[in-house]
Amino acid sequence: MVQVINTVDTSNDVDTHDATAVNKAENRSLYASRVAIHPKAASGTFRRLKWILVFVLLGIYYISPWLRWTRPGDAPDQAILIDLANRRFYFFFIEIWPQEFYYVAGLLIMAGVGLFLVTSLFGRAWCGYACPQTVWTDLYIWVESKIEGDRNARIKLDAAPWSASKLAKRATKMAIWLAIAIATGGFWVFYFADAPTLFVELITGQAASVAYFTIAILTATTFTFAGFMREQVCTYMCPWPRIQGAMLDEESLVVTYNAWRGEPRMAGRKKAEAQGLKVGDCVDCNACVAVCPMGIDIRDGNQLECINCALCIDACDAVMEKIGKPKGLINYTTSSLYAANVAGKNEHWDWHHLMRPRTMIYSFAWAAVGIAMLVTLVNRTQLDVNVVPDRNPLYVMLSDGSIRNGYTVKILNKKQEERTFRLSIGKLPGASMEMVGQDGVTATTFDITVEPDKLKAVKIYVATKDKDVVEDERTDFEFKVEELNAKGVAEEANYSAIFHAPEEKD
Repeated sequence: MVQVINTVDTSNDVDTHDATAVNKAENRSLYASRVAIHPKAASGTFRRLKWILVFVLLGIYYISPWLRWTRPGDAPDQAILIDLANRRFYFFFIEIWPQEFYYVAGLLIMAGVGLFLVTSLFGRAWCGYACPQTVWTDLYIWVESKIEGDRNARIKLDAAPWSASKLAKRATKMAIWLAIAIATGGFWVFYFADAPTLFVELITGQAASVAYFTIAILTATTFTFAGFMREQVCTYMCPWPRIQGAMLDEESLVVTYNAWRGEPRMAGRKKAEAQGLKVGDCVDCNACVAVCPMGIDIRDGNQLECINCALCIDACDAVMEKIGKPKGLINYTTSSLYAANVAGKNEHWDWHHLMRPRTMIYSFAWAAVGIAMLVTLVNRTQLDVNVVPDRNPLYVMLSDGSIRNGYTVKILNKKQEERTFRLSIGKLPGASMEMVGQDGVTATTFDITVEPDKLKAVKIYVATKDKDVVEDERTDFEFKVEELNAKGVAEEANYSAIFHAPEEKD
């Protein structure tokens, strides 16, 4: 089914669009083919804002893998890199190890709480301005309009029989869409390997098969979702429209048609006014429907399908300017302000509406997680120690009457330089150590050299015949690791362990 669109002039010199809200709930059918939505190009404040965000967000996505950041040693010089092979995540001067995954968890929590906060404040602003589906769909529609023309031209082309001209336009459009989709998938894999190296490997056929498979999957999804499914992804596939209702309250800013001002709507304003009829500011031109990428009519009220992109505001403001009426017939407002204006109070939004219990709780939670992550990041050390005790046997009784326990001591050097550490034990009277590989040498300390960015595991046997320790089934003590010959501040770490002895029998 194809929308047939005509444009005529009204007595107010405003173009009236024969546009139908094909994605409105009552107009949709699960048993009918999708009706293509061809939004008209909009211009205005919100459209400019969306273009700025499209440019910035796509720029970040496509440029970030190519940024360089010099690191010491053999560490990669890619500024942003998810190095799965070596189990590292690099973000400029920050290096995240697998055991520090809580930073990733913290970022995900911040992203979730931040989304709740933005939705509570500004409705589905994420969906309308920053969601990848919206950003790439905007790009695809822009390409489509440059090749096939604006809304009316695209609808006519849809209805026209196949010809050489139509085939050429469609082929050109599809080719550019496919190139964008391939670039999207290609640049995604650059985040997981050195970008220049992987680029050469990809074009020479030497890259790993998983790289080509990932690019193929992302190419197919980008091409399909942004080119053909568009509003259906938001309406049927994305769960957020159904969740966001719980995030909104009467003070949330959402795109709203002010029916108290616009009704009764009619096209022939001058004639109706001359007859003494009451008319609203809405001239029923359907400009708001024509520009909507979701295919809805904002005048039907708040709807699940609305992504708060505000293009209908730009379209309506342009019409209001033409007919000499104040802008804002469609605008961002809250339920409470709408109700106040219906009651004739003529209230307007100000920043005080942002400060309310819900948003303050979200802001506090978001800031608390961020501050906690920042504090731990600033204070974390480049040394990590872990001790794994032998489980079988827990202890061994030696011929001289002493008790021996075995431990595997793991020392992680997070710096890109070789470091030497001194291992000792504390809080265990009469204890001595023996390190496997040291020809049976018994000592109270051992110096251990760890290669750059490596973990070294050593087998340590701790023995003592101190009477108090031997007679106690469990004794708490510490392994101490101290850096030697440090170029800067020497780091140290302590690890609490348990020394086991035979259980006393009555």
